[in-house]
Amino acid sequence: MLKLYYDLMSQPSRALYIFLNKTKIPYEKCKIDIAKGGTLAEGYERVHPFRQVPAIADGDMTLIESVAIFRYLCRTRAVADHWYPADAAAAARVDAYAEWQHANTRFNCALYFRHKVLNPVMFGTAVKESSVQHYTEGMEQVMDRLDSHWLAKSPYIAGDKISVADILAITEMYQPSISGFDCFRKHASISDWHDRVREELNPDFDEAHAILYRMKAKYEKMLAQQKE
Repeated sequence: MLKLYYDLMSQPSRALYIFLNKTKIPYEKCKIDIAKGGTLAEGYERVHPFRQVPAIADGDMTLIESVAIFRYLCRTRAVADHWYPADAAAAARVDAYAEWQHANTRFNCALYFRHKVLNPVMFGTAVKESSVQHYTEGMEQVMDRLDSHWLAKSPYIAGDKISVADILAITEMYQPSISGFDCFRKHASISDWHDRVREELNPDFDEAHAILYRMKAKYEKMLAQQKE
């Protein structure tokens, strides 16, 4: 059986977890707790040579990199065509976003989260406000481009129906929410898209993000205590 190695604090892990549950592809859940050194466990390098998540094992084959895993699953499992279309032009629109997001949506949202939340909470370091401001500006630019390009002519990122591009995008955009940055507040097109995508993906979406909701509450409580 297909195995998914994941930690739901990882954005790409959440994306694949949601997709597998939504499409009802049979798989075995192999939870890797990064905070407790799960990726450092003996033998895990045989699954992921760089000791990261997510990864899959399908029989004797292992595969890393979430976009590659999405493509593989859509080609080897019986899933609805809209997730990753067979038509070359339609698939290219999904690919275009998947390639763009690495240096844009994922880059800025992930590094904002790292500098604003992760480093101070895990290592006790002071928030470097110049870095936070830099990645805040990067996220604002990403949202402007989502509004002006990716969502300008269609209700979903790659067309008229939901695709893996939408799952990749929305899971990245939820990460900064822990510290109160709302990626969905500025543009009506993005707010409406968020509501459509979340509704289509629920209840799997909220299940995958439950850990993030808990961490947000914990972070807000920590900030409140610091002000007392």
